[in-house]
Amino acid sequence: MAKDEGFNVLPYLRPILQFMPEVESTSLIIPLRDKLLWTVLTLFIFLVCSQIPLYGIRDVAGDDPMYWTRVIMASNRGTLMELGIGPIVTAGMII
Repeated sequence: MAKDEGFNVLPYLRPILQFMPEVESTSLIIPLRDKLLWTVLTLFIFLVCSQIPLYGIRDVAGDDPMYWTRVIMASNRGTLMELGIGPIVTAGMII
């Protein structure tokens, strides 16, 4: 009795795959020091942009329905990061 291997899609995609671009793998190894430097630099830019207010946004007294979303994304109300990464993260959480 043969083992049931299920449905394999790869043979059907082979004619299409020849037209897909292929990226060669690199032999370059990035040192840990460079990775940490870029991580710290990116984190610094994120934290600075989380404090820069957008022009025309006023603080409204009262309950903030998006408070916990801002806590999760580490941004303040009406800042560049709320506008920049907020919709991307929110869409990712919804999907």
